[in-house]
Amino acid sequence: MYTTAVTRLLLDAGHEVVQASEPIRERFDADFGDEAHDVAVATTDDRQGVGIQGDSDAVETVAAELESVGRDAFAWSDPTPPGAVFDAEVADTLGSGAVCDLGGSEGFLPYGETDDYVDAGDSIRVQVRESAPPWADRRATLGTDVHAEAGLATLVRGGDGITVDTRDDAAGRELAGMTEFLDTSVPDGWGLRWSHAATRAEMDALDASLSRAADRAERLDAVLGGANEGDSETPADALVAPAAGRWLWFGRESRFALDDARRAIETTMPGHHRTKAGSEAASAGVDLAEALCGRGIGGGSDDGTDFPFATVARQFGPVAGDRVEIVHGKPDGRAFSLGRGEVTDWDGDGTVAVERTLESSGTYDALGTSREPGDTALTKFREGRWWYPTVYRGEDGESKGTYVNVCTPVECFPDAVRYVDLHVDVVKRPDGTVERVDDDELDAAVASGTISEPLAEKARAVATSLERALSD
Repeated sequence: MYTTAVTRLLLDAGHEVVQASEPIRERFDADFGDEAHDVAVATTDDRQGVGIQGDSDAVETVAAELESVGRDAFAWSDPTPPGAVFDAEVADTLGSGAVCDLGGSEGFLPYGETDDYVDAGDSIRVQVRESAPPWADRRATLGTDVHAEAGLATLVRGGDGITVDTRDDAAGRELAGMTEFLDTSVPDGWGLRWSHAATRAEMDALDASLSRAADRAERLDAVLGGANEGDSETPADALVAPAAGRWLWFGRESRFALDDARRAIETTMPGHHRTKAGSEAASAGVDLAEALCGRGIGGGSDDGTDFPFATVARQFGPVAGDRVEIVHGKPDGRAFSLGRGEVTDWDGDGTVAVERTLESSGTYDALGTSREPGDTALTKFREGRWWYPTVYRGEDGESKGTYVNVCTPVECFPDAVRYVDLHVDVVKRPDGTVERVDDDELDAAVASGTISEPLAEKARAVATSLERALSD
């Protein structure tokens, strides 16, 4: 989803893009080689951002380039990058696999990825196959075989022979036969698996990839050869991590900046990335609209004011009667569900009212009023706004206060409303008193580096305006 825009940004920054897909090769007036890569960038499964994986320095460089696309883009280090090896402890067993404690995080080991029986409390050595972004409701996927991956070439510890991951049998046989003519040899005790892209790569690129994989295999052997499985009494940091990773989440402003980058290369409707991030159906609808309209589509504004929210929402949601989840993102990368509610009102200007019936008891934070089962929470979101209010009422309709959350620009997707909380908030209690809260948490987030100063300045300015408006 982000490939064209990211390719444009990285080429403009002077980076070399390799192993490009056919659509990218057609869109750009550039030479794309098939040699080994230093870093790979891929769209997350939920279309909210990208994962960046590869050599540590290259990952940091590329992440910095992409994070600078907008002030509401966030980047976090990946504690479980693919290829990292852990001595884990089985925390729980489920129907299809085991939950493994990796120390500072958890992973999931499918039973098909191990030949051994595993039970809670067992110590087991695992390697990360596929990581997961911090905001996702899933764990990193693990395996027990050890791989040394380097783009075109993957070495498998304890394996032997050469295989090629391709449906072109003739090209696969040719590549397997060519391997013995490379300067780099397959390390003893390792099997070699070539990717499909390797079938069209030059000999120099094949050798470079195999050489890098061999270097990673040597590093893995050096560490794992002297570390017996089960030596550690408790899970700790990775024993070895041949590659690094970062996760990048794009906010609404960042998505429109990516539109501008893509528009210089290909027909791009206003709100291209914002619409595609909503659902698979919406993504297909964007492709159809752009293919039919071609260059007749408007240029698009920097702030997304010409985003056709009403048209997109009517076609894909949310509209009155739909149910949506409120996904409350945090600046450290985590995301929490505040529950699902019914869309009770909808307006083409981007306003979506969501009502929830609360089931738990307690106290409303900062408001100081009691929360009881049967209370209702009416939240009014507006696409692109840096804040939203929630009015709490008892079963009798009496107000229990209004809580106004300051956040990154709201995005009202078909099945969820998303944003990242910026800590500082403003509340209005039932007696009419107004208070601004959690400035200290915002200051601490800036000091820790999870929120940039420009973004914090925006949050403070929004909170000041809200405080003044609610006090009038």
